[in-house]
Amino acid sequence: MNLSQLQNNETGIITKVKGRGAFRKRIVEMGFVRGKEVRVIKNAPLKDPIEYRILGYEVSLRRNEARLIEVVTPENARKDTVNQFNGTFSREKLQAAALRKSKSLNIALVGNPNSGKTTLFNYASSSHEQVGNYGGVTVDFKRARFKQDGYEFNIVDLPGTYSLSAYSPEELYVRKYIFGEMPDVVINIIDSSNLERNLYLTTQLIDMDIKVVIALNMYDEMTTRGDKFDYQSLAKMIGIPIIPTISSKGYGIKELFKEVIDIYEDKDPYVRHVHINYGKTVEKSIRNIQEEIRKDKERSSIFSSRFYAIKLLEKDEAANFAMSRWTNYEEIKQCTQLEINKLEQMLNEESDTLITDARYGFISGALKETFAGGEYRINRTEAIDSFMTHRLFGYPIFLFFMFIMFFSTFELGQYPMDWLNSGINMFSGWIETAMNSGPLKDLITEGIIGGVGSVIVFLPNILILFFFISLMEDTGYMARAAFIMDKIMHKIGLHGRSFIPLLMGFGCNVPAIMATRTIENRNNRILTILINPFMSCSARLPVYILLIGAFFPDHSGLMLFSIYFIGIILAACTAILFKKIFFRSEEIPFVMELPPYRVASLRTIIIHMWQKGVEYLKKMGGIILIASIIIWALGYYPRTVEYSNNYEEELMLINQQADAQTNLVLPGETEAKEKLENKRDNEIERTLLKKEAERHEKSYIGQIGRFIEPVLKPIGFDWKMGVSLLSGIAAKEIVISTMGVLYQTSPRDNKGSQSLAITLREQSSGTIVNGNETGFTPVIALAFMVFILTYFPCVAVIAAIRRETGTWKWALFTIVYTTVLAWILAFIVYQVGSLII
Repeated sequence: MNLSQLQNNETGIITKVKGRGAFRKRIVEMGFVRGKEVRVIKNAPLKDPIEYRILGYEVSLRRNEARLIEVVTPENARKDTVNQFNGTFSREKLQAAALRKSKSLNIALVGNPNSGKTTLFNYASSSHEQVGNYGGVTVDFKRARFKQDGYEFNIVDLPGTYSLSAYSPEELYVRKYIFGEMPDVVINIIDSSNLERNLYLTTQLIDMDIKVVIALNMYDEMTTRGDKFDYQSLAKMIGIPIIPTISSKGYGIKELFKEVIDIYEDKDPYVRHVHINYGKTVEKSIRNIQEEIRKDKERSSIFSSRFYAIKLLEKDEAANFAMSRWTNYEEIKQCTQLEINKLEQMLNEESDTLITDARYGFISGALKETFAGGEYRINRTEAIDSFMTHRLFGYPIFLFFMFIMFFSTFELGQYPMDWLNSGINMFSGWIETAMNSGPLKDLITEGIIGGVGSVIVFLPNILILFFFISLMEDTGYMARAAFIMDKIMHKIGLHGRSFIPLLMGFGCNVPAIMATRTIENRNNRILTILINPFMSCSARLPVYILLIGAFFPDHSGLMLFSIYFIGIILAACTAILFKKIFFRSEEIPFVMELPPYRVASLRTIIIHMWQKGVEYLKKMGGIILIASIIIWALGYYPRTVEYSNNYEEELMLINQQADAQTNLVLPGETEAKEKLENKRDNEIERTLLKKEAERHEKSYIGQIGRFIEPVLKPIGFDWKMGVSLLSGIAAKEIVISTMGVLYQTSPRDNKGSQSLAITLREQSSGTIVNGNETGFTPVIALAFMVFILTYFPCVAVIAAIRRETGTWKWALFTIVYTTVLAWILAFIVYQVGSLII
């Protein structure tokens, strides 16, 4: 807890003093150091300031200053040591608890996109967060905790950012986190392959006057190139320790966190705060603004006045907004404008450009003294790019990769899918023979196994899809795909950076929508979000595989590729239309880093596949299981229905007619008898199927389906398909489980012993119920897949759209326009297809 939270006469032991610079020095000199006891004497009449007793004398602190001092109280200590506490809680025990608290460090990982932050985060904390060889993988912060050398590290992986300006959401987010949370130490991860660009962020951290250690990441690539870098001299020059690391191999990670401990404990002799020299004229303007900022002593004692002065000279809108609540903001604003005008008139250059040029000048000078590059030669990345991004070969290679991905997802996944299906059928058959007939048995075989089992068989296909997505991410080809697609994206009003979130949508639309945060322009960001649901996520894949396997087995890979391609075409056409209607704005340049190619880590790919597999299985035991049981119950009850035909009489008549025909066959005509037996079995099955279909129709779920059927009839869908589509609103996998429950109605075999694809194919000719034809045909199957591709994205996607756009307007708009478009497209496919075939 913070010192400001203590009440009158309460005592605490200091565990940590946050803050920076002169403020922290003053607090420490007053005796507020770790392990010291402090007591609250009284609050001022207006609750601020607060009087404390420490080291035998009284001292007052403002409440906002007291918030920066962490303490532990006897009550907190008891909660932390509930299993060890015996008798009176002595002062020694309290101090021991304070010591433990003081060894809990809050660490923030900051660096450029694709610098290896998340890889370092994963290795240090044994986490398994997604990594990728392109910018924007980390779209939110991730937390983890681990211990080393008696200290506990609470590390946070922040989004990649090139600077701490307010140009993009991730830049502002990182800056707010550092100022708001005040981590004990910031680890600045630097990609050694591009020091000049990466050190630009470091210069801004220097201006913030916080504790920083640099991780010189991918150090092996620097040594392989033959570069010579005296990083120790640079560390002394800038007052920040530099530790070489190779995150993917764990090299230097322990040494890095040992250095973090030394910095936290103020034991590193080289750590010091330096000022980057922005030039005599600019420095004078900085000092003038600083003097005005320091007049608000309450806030300026906590935050670096120099950092804010520089940001104001850079015309940083976020800095102006943050300072607008300061008591002397108007004076600061006037002073800043005066200094900006003075600089721009004297130096004939924009003030923000002057600051940027000075930073790069500082970096260039520092590297001239410490860095010597090896002899230039065409590296592996340039050689590969000359082919992969070639203006003639680039597109065929990309399309070839996409086709291989979808072809492998279907063809290679078919073998383990068949094995899983056989195992599920065997288990279902065993349940059939082991249990007595009744609702419980039907629940297990029809509801749980029929529903969940029909979805779980697609796990291998999901894993193969994510294998290829991870491979493209880790090798760096994902960024190249965005590069070669930039011209096409430009035609639809976007640019290449929007392509990565769209491509990520093939895995899952939710993180893909979150990844749009890397798009600076708000209009482009919202437009990319609105068309992202057309990228067929892995949840839709089981529906495609089921229907393609049932009705298009001879052209499975091509059909799967075509469905995904239709989604891409829909996204492009929708983007063009929306750009003209809603998002007319000036075009912005395409700026995106092309990271070097790297050999994909099999460990990382397997971890990514494992995570997605676990998420898929969790759905099986959660929402899909519950949905399957609910849908089964709605379809199972009521048990007594009034049938339109006397099916018992029909069955009796079939048997009588078959017996009469069999009696006319001569004893030696065995083949003729078998034909008559088969004919009888087929007629019995058709009659029982009609009876079961009518029972389903008159069940509760059938009544729901019949209610919405008039809307679906023009597109060829029956009530079962309508109910399946309704259930898919929660999650698209539930479409399969619903169909598994509704369509597994063949009475000849044990319940659940047939695969769903076979059942759909057997019923594809149509079952007549009350004069209506039900069931799939190839044309209806194609229309159904187009509808699944287009209509209402799942609830999680709608929530993500609401969160990322900040309003329900675009979320509700997505629900309406995708569903209407789905109906129109399915209508066209069904009506045109019915005329052709």
